[in-house]
Amino acid sequence: MKPSLKKSLSLAMVAMVLCSSVAFAEEGGAKTQSAWELFQHTGIVGWMMVLCSVSGMALVIEHIVNIRREKLAPTALVQDLEALIAEGSYEEAIEMCEQEGGYVSNLVKAGLTMRDAGYEEVVSNLSMAAEEESFKLMAKISYLSLIGNIGPLLGLLGTVTGMIASFQKIEQMKAPTPKDLASGVYESLVNTTMGLFIGIVFLTAFFIYKNFVTKMTLQLNLQSVEILRSLAEKEKH
Repeated sequence: MKPSLKKSLSLAMVAMVLCSSVAFAEEGGAKTQSAWELFQHTGIVGWMMVLCSVSGMALVIEHIVNIRREKLAPTALVQDLEALIAEGSYEEAIEMCEQEGGYVSNLVKAGLTMRDAGYEEVVSNLSMAAEEESFKLMAKISYLSLIGNIGPLLGLLGTVTGMIASFQKIEQMKAPTPKDLASGVYESLVNTTMGLFIGIVFLTAFFIYKNFVTKMTLQLNLQSVEILRSLAEKEKH
């Protein structure tokens, strides 16, 4: 991922954290509860959302490390494949693709295996391999969307459980005061806030990665076709 894209994503997450903290503040200069004190009102649903957040951040870090052009199409590998194909050492190129693996390696290998059938078949087989590899990448980042959608649902679950707790207090007490109901209301509102926060962060991350992966895979597909361009020239001769 480009440094500018990483910086934008990081700034967006920091801004959301700050906005979430401000949302918890009380008016009139009264003493506010700490983040931990607020979290204690969330119950088991809060811990489920923490698990979602940790899983989502782990995915974001993993994608930053592995979903980048240099990882999927190392410059040295591309240069070696171009040299081998230009020399006509197709078996060695296929063996190198099998050893290295990765996006471009799988595409070039798929094309080379059909070299005897003509260049059109080479491009056709490469295109089918590109669709498969693109699907794998999109499926990989789709878990961010899953977490982004689960977060608000867990927040809604916490809202319902908090309201249930409040109504239980009303039923058990003859004259409940607002203070008696505060715990259930806190549980509802804090869970809702956490759920929306998770949804905003990870759905934003998902759409950023989706656009990035779509653009990058198109570029890598064209690069793979260019690597095999010499096959078309030899076929003409």
